[in-house]
Amino acid sequence: MIGRLHGILAEKQPPHLLIDVNGVGYAVEVPMSTYYQLPAIDEKVILHIHQVVREDAHLLYGFYEKKERELFRELIRLNGVGPKLALALMSTLSVNEMIETVRQQNTAALVKVPGVGKKTAERLLIELRDRFKAWEGGTEAATPLSAEVAMTNPASNAEMDAVSALIALGYKPQEASRAVAAVENKDELTSEELIRRALKGKG
Repeated sequence: MIGRLHGILAEKQPPHLLIDVNGVGYAVEVPMSTYYQLPAIDEKVILHIHQVVREDAHLLYGFYEKKERELFRELIRLNGVGPKLALALMSTLSVNEMIETVRQQNTAALVKVPGVGKKTAERLLIELRDRFKAWEGGTEAATPLSAEVAMTNPASNAEMDAVSALIALGYKPQEASRAVAAVENKDELTSEELIRRALKGKG
């Protein structure tokens, strides 16, 4: 099983990456919490990997921090939570935010995630409560890299990238378009920042 990849970031289109490891390209899906911290294309990257083996595919999910991978593994153990929903949850809430959400049994925070209704949120919070007791007081939130890279694409391209990313994370096309449209000052934002604000529901 693949537990870690150390290579060159060849492509990135959230939430999909291509990591070149000695000439072999590995397709990896990541939550936005990891995506925000990635280096530029053609730079070195190290990701902690969770591999899912199915009859029809071998899927790789990558995480910048080991704690993110632990959270992902906890989530996919839950009833009705597959990798796609786990990535959506982690793209909306950081590890620390998830722990706090579970501690407070805050259903409102979870229902913002595409595919999570009130009943599902309540069930997930109950199931996660005992699992997260050992995590409390635990982790430092990963600090996103400062956005020093200038935007090279027009704002329209950034918006299209953001909408595509939200759809890949489980939003319906109309929901994704509305979420991105609601963000203020779009012309001044990178696609990553657009995605971050759309996921948080902040204009």
